[in-house]
Amino acid sequence: MPSTPDPSAVKAALKAQVIETPSWGYGNSGTRFKVFAQPGVPRDPYEKLDDAAKVHEFTGVAPLVSLHIPWDTVEDYGKLAEYAAERGLTLGAINSNTFQDEDYKLGSVTHPDPAVRRKATDHLLACVDIMDATGSRDLKLWFADGTNYPGQDDIAARQDRLAEALAEVYERLGDDQRLLLEYKFFEPAFYTTDVPDWGTSYAHCLKLGPKAKVVVDTGHHAPGTNIEFIVAFLLREKKLGAFDFNSRFYADDDLMVGAADPFQLFRIMHEVIKNGGLEAANGVNFMLDQCHNIEAKIPAVIRSVMNVQEATAKGLLVDGGALHAAQRGGDVLAANAVLMDAYNTDVRPLLAEVRGEMGLDPDPMAAYGACGWQERIVAERVGGQQAGWGA
Repeated sequence: MPSTPDPSAVKAALKAQVIETPSWGYGNSGTRFKVFAQPGVPRDPYEKLDDAAKVHEFTGVAPLVSLHIPWDTVEDYGKLAEYAAERGLTLGAINSNTFQDEDYKLGSVTHPDPAVRRKATDHLLACVDIMDATGSRDLKLWFADGTNYPGQDDIAARQDRLAEALAEVYERLGDDQRLLLEYKFFEPAFYTTDVPDWGTSYAHCLKLGPKAKVVVDTGHHAPGTNIEFIVAFLLREKKLGAFDFNSRFYADDDLMVGAADPFQLFRIMHEVIKNGGLEAANGVNFMLDQCHNIEAKIPAVIRSVMNVQEATAKGLLVDGGALHAAQRGGDVLAANAVLMDAYNTDVRPLLAEVRGEMGLDPDPMAAYGACGWQERIVAERVGGQQAGWGA
């Protein structure tokens, strides 16, 4: 590894970066307590794609858009994929929803009632059908399943039920499709959660096979958790499938990525880069998963993409040769200084240069503000049911 990062290689990596944005990030969304509606938000999945196209237009690195079912249900998914392609987009991960139906009060795929489990598994299989229609590669699963009280259900039996459902869905996947299993250590189940941590997700994915990968949601960890260790371990095992990027101050806050702890985001991206996570062959999906409750939707997504870009740029500027030499020599302070030098570098001029070379405005936020799109959608998107959280 060269002792000084090659500027042309750094630029090439930044130009090749792909960040996936969530359809639900463009609609009305927010906390569990209140959703503050905003004027001009999308009224259907097509308008969500229109907004996503603007993010890609000004950042140049956000061509993928995740869908959430049933929030993004349409009659013709092939038509939706064509609509996306016409706007320079590709439909990305299909996210299932087994947490908003009345039947799922005691769980979905781990529910004690086999009829409810069947209903939940059928929904997951239907999501694979949607993947076939859209050409999507990834099925992303997050389960709210768990218990609130000791003795409420059999902990081990719920793992058996989970494994059974995952195996059936895995068997349904096509050759080029993947199952991505997310984890969350609490909420809405507070005594036990059926997929509470990366180890549980990893164990199930390992048993399922090579098409099953772990999703790391950066907000789904206890305070003080070393997320970059998890990332490095999963990359080493070739089991890191995707990120859900967001920020947390306390728990699953779903704030803009890099807002709460930009140094953590840098540390994560350093491990991603060092362990091959940016290489297309490793298939790591870098997706935003955020709820823009009080901030304007499209500018918040643009700013989030820029935050990931900045952390990536700093990670690419780490002097790998100097770091390796300090580590081998046991020089603790020198090794730490290498990382800190990269982190403390102002990469905004570099990214402005990269954007200029890509034919983009060096300042995506200002460019969007001046383009008139926000004023247009506020004026045009009046009436109808807005497509927001839980829609």
